[in-house]
Amino acid sequence: MNSNAAAAAATNEARIDTAGFHEQAEYLFRSSWQWIDHHWLQIAIAVVVAAVIFVVLQGVKRWGAKLGSRKPDSTGWRHIIGRAFAKTTNFFILMTAIKLVVGYSYAPLLVQTTVIFLFTVAAVFQAAVWAREIILGFITHRTESGGHGEALGSAMGIIRLLVSFLVFAVALIVVFDNLGVDVTGLVAGLGVGGIAIGLAAQGIFADLFAALSIIFDRPFRKGDSVAYDDTFASIEQIGLKSTRLRAFSGEELIISNRNLLDKQITNNTHRIHRRGTFMIGVTYQTPPEVCAKIPAMMQEIVERHDCTFSRCGFVGFGASSLDFELVFDSEGPDFAIFYERRSAIGIAILRKFNDDGIDIAYPTQMTFAAGPDGKPVDPGVPEPAKGTVMRGA
Repeated sequence: MNSNAAAAAATNEARIDTAGFHEQAEYLFRSSWQWIDHHWLQIAIAVVVAAVIFVVLQGVKRWGAKLGSRKPDSTGWRHIIGRAFAKTTNFFILMTAIKLVVGYSYAPLLVQTTVIFLFTVAAVFQAAVWAREIILGFITHRTESGGHGEALGSAMGIIRLLVSFLVFAVALIVVFDNLGVDVTGLVAGLGVGGIAIGLAAQGIFADLFAALSIIFDRPFRKGDSVAYDDTFASIEQIGLKSTRLRAFSGEELIISNRNLLDKQITNNTHRIHRRGTFMIGVTYQTPPEVCAKIPAMMQEIVERHDCTFSRCGFVGFGASSLDFELVFDSEGPDFAIFYERRSAIGIAILRKFNDDGIDIAYPTQMTFAAGPDGKPVDPGVPEPAKGTVMRGA
């Protein structure tokens, strides 16, 4: 008996629900027909305008697809915006046109509510699609223009996933909020989930964001010659988690992106010039007049070897030499060219000193002989015997 009564109650409830649905549908039909009957002129005008807007938006979509398929220009923004417009959905275009018709022709409240709901969903998710395409397009452009194509290829999958999750999560929250749903719990849940994922994979995300920092900030690029700590190497590959370098001594070095950015990096490829310095010492027997001519000699030699003379001058009295400092610059970052010029300048200085009889000092020791009275004597001249009178010739 109890089961039969429950079944009968369920059947009655289903009939009531069906009847209510039919009543709502009949009310919607009658109200819509009355609306069309009383506002047919406004509806006709709105439909024409909506059709024009539909065609225009379709044209913009096709124009965006055509622009996005071309080779990116110097800035890349036209290409990025074109690809974003190409992702405009037909549902959004249709709902935009319908929204215009309904808003201009005084549609019934139920129709307006339905259209507003659908238009909100279409507009929010279309904005999310545009935002995703613009963000990903900007990342792609910056990576390709900076020579980081390999880094993008390895990181693009996870970047696309993170960007898509972020923009569509925000879009979903906006849709629910516009529908009157309390999104506080959803936002809190997403926040807690994001924190948990971030803590679980903080090392991976730290290296990923470091790779993105390298891509956007461009402290160095593939092929650059860099130095950090006591390491001198060239960049071979910038990856998702680590960067591979080739040391000047031949071995491959692998360092995580996060640790690499924490160091002070010297990018030798971006040098304006390379500076060379020579410390030159001449003997104390060199006359002052000759010493005064040494800076001009150095300038003439440096400029003859396609380098920029910076300065040369007397810097101090050494233990066994008169010390001069020569500073010059070799234009450009190429170390091989600088190395050859520095070597040629050093040999030219040696040749000039030999030709002019200028002695380059080296560590020496000199012994002086003194008589009983403390005055220096020439050890090559014998001391005269007592009582002997030295007479001049």
